Amino acid sequence: MPTRPNILLLMTDQHRAGLTRRHWTAGSGLSLDTMPRLDQVAAAGAAFGRAYTSYPACVPARTSLLTGRFPTAHHVRQNSNAEHAYYSEDLLDVLRAAGYSLHFSGKPHMHRSEQDFDTYHGPFMHDRGPEVSETDAAFDQWLHELDHGVADEPTPYPVEAQLPYRIVDGAIDALQATSEDDPFFLWVSFPEPHNPYQVPEPYFSLFAEEDVPERLAGPESIPDLGWRYRWLHELTTTKRPGYDDAWRRYRANYLGMLRLIDDQIARLLDQLGDRLDDTIVVFVSDHGDYVGEYGLQRKGAGMSDFLMRIPFVVSGPGISAGPRDELVSMVDLFPTLCELVGAEIPPGVQGRSLAPLLAGETGPEAEFGSIYAELGYGGVSYDEHDRPPLHFPYPGRNYDELNSVTQSGGERMLVSGNHKLIVDDRGQHRLYDLSADPAELADLADDPAHHAVHDALQAALLRWLIRVADDLPAGAYTPKTVKHNWRWA
Repeated sequence: MPTRPNILLLMTDQHRAGLTRRHWTAGSGLSLDTMPRLDQVAAAGAAFGRAYTSYPACVPARTSLLTGRFPTAHHVRQNSNAEHAYYSEDLLDVLRAAGYSLHFSGKPHMHRSEQDFDTYHGPFMHDRGPEVSETDAAFDQWLHELDHGVADEPTPYPVEAQLPYRIVDGAIDALQATSEDDPFFLWVSFPEPHNPYQVPEPYFSLFAEEDVPERLAGPESIPDLGWRYRWLHELTTTKRPGYDDAWRRYRANYLGMLRLIDDQIARLLDQLGDRLDDTIVVFVSDHGDYVGEYGLQRKGAGMSDFLMRIPFVVSGPGISAGPRDELVSMVDLFPTLCELVGAEIPPGVQGRSLAPLLAGETGPEAEFGSIYAELGYGGVSYDEHDRPPLHFPYPGRNYDELNSVTQSGGERMLVSGNHKLIVDDRGQHRLYDLSADPAELADLADDPAHHAVHDALQAALLRWLIRVADDLPAGAYTPKTVKHNWRWA
């Protein structure tokens, strides 16, 4: 591996894990050739099949990625307070000190600003971006008028107007501005496949509605999932009656959006040419999407794997190829990159370096046999019958699934082996067997046959809660540190 490899960070938004061909077994009847270039990158590198977000919302998760800290430590627990991020040094600080030029193209939704990068192409959001042509402006207006919905016809604008295409244009410009004598960090952040769900031809017709994968659970499951799901489902059905009738179109558009993104990733990788030999490519998303499960769109309620699991691939020079089954988190990326560029892991970082795993070592069970995540901005949880003031009106079609009610209070998640435990601020426990019940419909918390499993996961969760207590601010005492930040190995 080069002493200071280039780093290309490819990030999608609201990207549900598992929707590519490499995840489907032979004979399933589903090819899902959604991201063939990403599958090639994954085959050549380390593909973490059990990777989780720190928090199923954009800004908290992206702050975790940059700081290597969970939201209760970095203080950003909703999309509206990125400026309150708390940390000692983040990824940009470390790479700048290591001699990297820093470049960004795409959707920010983070605590850093344009001034922190050498080149910056953005901001792009889900219905707009910097406009360089009349077609761009017309497409952005059409996208805005779609109002985060599902388009039932192909987008009437060319691929070149799509946000991923324009973002890759900016990324290519950034590459051309970099010196081949010094390493670069290029963060390419796609707003898709986040809503609105739209795609032009040929992508609109790639995945026929009748051929999309069946969902594991429909709206009939809502009554048994908990009050947050019920509140969100009622809000959505009130504002957009009959919206779930288009769930197959929604899925087809979503898969088409993945293929469009993949084609733009391929265009960017091809542009790198021989420089790819000295470049570590990271592909990750901030969180998932229901993609129609439970009769829901987007995100907003609960900590199901549909929202919590994320794609996570690292490929490049010195990276051992093969699938990985360790339980990892997006907070692990920052300390990993620190080690790969020869930098110290800063104080307050809670993630674990994956560098030994990328070199082909097996992650110790004590360190990688469980993973933890968070949800909730604090306060007392609302009730499903509460109707407090929101940042959007109750009447009309417009709504935000992330709001004062769905995000209230707090939930904590622990996955170990095939089981997941979710505990909330009301003292409610939910236990699921992910292998037997991937839709997380059968709560086993009160099942006597699972009491031992429940107790073991609860003990592990308590240990994680101690582990993620913040080490900052630093004082006069000298904390003991361990290699790779593997505190339990």
